[in-house]
Amino acid sequence: METSTGKAPSAAFALTPVDSEKVFTADAFYQVILQHHPLVKQAALLSQEAQAMVQLARGAFDPNLFSTYNRKNFGNTLYYDKWQSGLLVPILPGGLDVKMTYDRNTGEYLNPENNVPPTGLVAVGLSVPITQGLLIDARRNTLRQAQLAINLADADRLSLINKTLYEAAQGYWNWYLAHQQYRWTQRGYELSQARFLAIRQRVLIGDEAPIDTTEALITVQNRQVQVQQALVDLQNTQLNLTTFLWRSQNGSSPEPVDLPPIVFPQAAYVNLVSPAQYDELLSQAFKQHPDLVKLAFKQQQLTLEERYRRALLLPKVKVEASLLSRGPLASAAYDATNTYSFQPDNHKIGIDLAFPLFLRAERGKLRQIQIQNQQIGLERQQTGRDILTTVQRAWNELAMLAQQIVTQQQTTANQQTLVRAEVNKFQLGESSLFLVNSREATLIDFQIKLEDLRSKHQKALARLWYAAGSSLSTRQ
Repeated sequence: METSTGKAPSAAFALTPVDSEKVFTADAFYQVILQHHPLVKQAALLSQEAQAMVQLARGAFDPNLFSTYNRKNFGNTLYYDKWQSGLLVPILPGGLDVKMTYDRNTGEYLNPENNVPPTGLVAVGLSVPITQGLLIDARRNTLRQAQLAINLADADRLSLINKTLYEAAQGYWNWYLAHQQYRWTQRGYELSQARFLAIRQRVLIGDEAPIDTTEALITVQNRQVQVQQALVDLQNTQLNLTTFLWRSQNGSSPEPVDLPPIVFPQAAYVNLVSPAQYDELLSQAFKQHPDLVKLAFKQQQLTLEERYRRALLLPKVKVEASLLSRGPLASAAYDATNTYSFQPDNHKIGIDLAFPLFLRAERGKLRQIQIQNQQIGLERQQTGRDILTTVQRAWNELAMLAQQIVTQQQTTANQQTLVRAEVNKFQLGESSLFLVNSREATLIDFQIKLEDLRSKHQKALARLWYAAGSSLSTRQ
């Protein structure tokens, strides 16, 4: 390219605007991840698994139907014919068991204690723990532990989603930087190529020394290599970004998709976080950070386990009491005043007592749980301090990068003024091609450094939200 006077053109050092319709914004990228990414779907399964564990624990309180039948006949003699069936209903409050049974036993050699009326024996009773197991037992402990595990699973789910979005944000802004680096090096290559053509034309008409053509060609070749390297870097960052892109329909398994080659990253604006937002993030971090939430519920689980282990230090005393009645007669109406009906005098009572003498196993397990509880408490304190420090570091880095961006913008603008002035001097024959190329190369470096600072600023912003335990998808 040359002017009518054979001078090298003074091309504006600017980029062609990106088509807004082809911009793949960061928010749109995050929404795709939240809807289709396998790790996000896996995180949702954590809560479902915890719900299943609660259902499993509730199974210990399911009513239980049972029936037992035994018969012995030998030498034309019926030794015994015993049949017992019933229903056992565990009651959640109090650890009670309600038991209803029906026994029907006959035989020549039946144990006398198994003798029942011809119509059978009906029993309705309770099994009540008096000391150990009255306030808490293994069944209720397991159920409450499972219920607390739901909150743990929710915290794990949020932690996994936040981590996935944070890593995705790093990949997105790496893509942005690579894209901007490629555009600036491509623009520098185009300007050097245009300048080479103009200088070669001036050499042909005798206005320039032939050596200037060689110097201009070297600059073209050097910048061509830079463009090729920038293109490779751009392609690699696009591949890294592609690992976060999935699609799924109607609950089907996610399928990987590629990043369309025609899309571009959004502009990196300097998003300032106000002190009020920072204070809100800190407050939210102490209340809702997944790591602290998990430790809090783990401590609740250990406190519940400690309570259960303390209960095991008590003697095992269980009382069973049942009211008895014969089965209804077919030939006579059932009368509640009948001698063989449900009355206080017709009862069966039993007491079970057990107590280990040394309780070494129980005391050792209790001490172990107490130590674990103390460890979790100390870990909560340290984790809270670490979170505070991490958030403060991210805040400081964000503020520092915002200042650096302002300074770098001014430096870049000043360097661009120098480039224009040097090009004008070169066209007037008052400067050399070396100085033009040198100042232009410095301007390219400044532009790329500015984009690098903008990329780091967005990464620091993502790091601030991640350090506070918040999701990037909720950031305004």
